[in-house]
Amino acid sequence: MRFAERMSRLGTESAFEVLAKAKQIEASGRSMIHLEIGEPDFSTPDNIVESAYSAMRSGATHYTPAAGLPEVREAIAESVSARGGVPVRADQVVVVPGSKNILHFLLLSCVEEGDEVILPDPGYPVYRSLTDFVGARARPIALREENGFGMDMDEFESMITPRTRLVIINSPQNPTGGVLSSEQLDRLAELAQRHDFLVLSDEIYSRICFSELPRPLWTRDGMAERTVVLDGLSKTYAMCGWRLGYGVMPRELAQRMETLMINTSSCAAAFTQLAAVEALRAPESEVAVGQMVAEFQARRDLLVSGLNSVPGIRCHLPSASFYAFPNVEGTGIPSRELASRLLEEAGVAVLAGEAFGDAGRGYIRLAYTVGRPALEKAVERIREFVASASPATVS
Repeated sequence: MRFAERMSRLGTESAFEVLAKAKQIEASGRSMIHLEIGEPDFSTPDNIVESAYSAMRSGATHYTPAAGLPEVREAIAESVSARGGVPVRADQVVVVPGSKNILHFLLLSCVEEGDEVILPDPGYPVYRSLTDFVGARARPIALREENGFGMDMDEFESMITPRTRLVIINSPQNPTGGVLSSEQLDRLAELAQRHDFLVLSDEIYSRICFSELPRPLWTRDGMAERTVVLDGLSKTYAMCGWRLGYGVMPRELAQRMETLMINTSSCAAAFTQLAAVEALRAPESEVAVGQMVAEFQARRDLLVSGLNSVPGIRCHLPSASFYAFPNVEGTGIPSRELASRLLEEAGVAVLAGEAFGDAGRGYIRLAYTVGRPALEKAVERIREFVASASPATVS
């Protein structure tokens, strides 16, 4: 079979590859601690599940308008308005079966072949993969530990060219747990308007934070017209398998994305959309989110403290998300090899930092999406492995 050349430009998500290998090892009877997948281990709150059942029983099993049911778009607009403190209209919202569609549709709608896209490094691998897929040129901006994994704005400004069409930010970040500061967002807003580029603001982790976040980029003067907010219910409400994401954007772009939905997925599932209204508006949902975030914070503190006690490892305290991104250079073992050997020899599934870009080399990512006893056991396995695997034994 002959495939289109563009298929060679698509990457994959290493987390799913590592998960598959970890499951194979586990099937052989060996113990495995899964810290590779970025998915909350909590159940979807009962009230949300019940609302989906009720919707299905009431007949919500048919097509919906491509951009989403009107009441769902309105509920999302209300939620986003409350978060940012600025008005958002329902016709600015597009509901999609998984938030990656918003990134893909934005690239298809607004980025020409040869245009430049500045994206975070380390960063979510799909940013680079889809940028390459549409024929644009990816320009990675390094997020460094010494800056709290924020952007060096002078370096960022130096990367802007007349071909810069889109900048992707993810705050709070995957894989670092870092957060862009108010000053960095202010500077980004000023540069976006001066150089006339768009910004995709991936805010999928915005509710899983352990201190107050800066005001969102799109609330700054002049930025609502050039920002696309990518978000969804997967992380906040433990609904990864429900596949419901959304974007908030200028109305003219929302119309183009609606056309892309008509030509691809048709619509998101009706009963899943109606469950989103319950998630966004019900007090029970907020209680569940608060409990989940509190548990993630306790896990973060335990894991980071444990990792920092392992010789050769130092771990920045993440401000948000459910990821730790420790520097492992002090172990003397290259990060990709360390991740592979922790999986195969220690029974701890983690991801190599290189999976998120060149600037991730020397780091590994751990998702603290297992209970505290498992995290304690994982730290002990890592400690024992590092102690026994001296640099001299590394091939």
